[in-house]
Amino acid sequence: MQTLQLTISNRIASLTLNRPESLNSFNGEMHANFKQALADIKKSDARVLLITGNGKGFCAGQDLSDRKVSETTADLGDSLEERYNPLIRALTTLELPIVCAVNGVAAGAGVSLALCADIIIMHKRASLVLAFSKIGLVPDSGCSWLLTHAIGWRRARALALMGGRISSAQAYDWGLAWAIYEDEKFEHETRQLCETLAKAPTKGLAYTKRLFSRAAIAELHTQLDDERDYQRLAGRTEDYREGVSAFFDKREPQFNGK
Repeated sequence: MQTLQLTISNRIASLTLNRPESLNSFNGEMHANFKQALADIKKSDARVLLITGNGKGFCAGQDLSDRKVSETTADLGDSLEERYNPLIRALTTLELPIVCAVNGVAAGAGVSLALCADIIIMHKRASLVLAFSKIGLVPDSGCSWLLTHAIGWRRARALALMGGRISSAQAYDWGLAWAIYEDEKFEHETRQLCETLAKAPTKGLAYTKRLFSRAAIAELHTQLDDERDYQRLAGRTEDYREGVSAFFDKREPQFNGK
């Protein structure tokens, strides 16, 4: 896959966007490669997914040169339905923790890609840019939903209308970024985080992801029922038995992800 680099090692799937000459913007080939990469990851022994970018940028969104913008008959909704929406759905329902290491600018759909992660690590130089209004378009790829639930509708709407930029420091202050690092520490800390998640109780984390996805729109009574149901499932896992056994043995648990 030329537009993506996928490596799976020590239960960590590392997916690197690899179109640095265009700030890792999306084209048709990258979408196809993403679909294949996610299928490969699901078949593997990976227990955490790391997404980052090659070069100075993380992802600049859609590569406009890959579209015939001059064609007034072009239906951008078809592009979303065929490419972006399936990608966002696949990522947000992936039963693995996702870490996004935003190494540079993320714009347009690149912001949505970052927001699909469970944990966002940002390089100090990185930023999130809502550029849709600058070219007469509306936020897409789940951005209007993901950003609203992340920072509130007032901030999200103002950023979308103004075509605003969120610096790494602002992202941290608003709770979007888990941490900010520079250079070698950026890669080192990201790797350590992924190693920790790769050793965690994977099924329990998957159930936790489902719960928090529902919590954004559920009523309390519904959420209490969901917590009951998922706790019942978690209590039947091998990792739960190992966790309890390790607690009484006063040792570190050795979770197998089952």
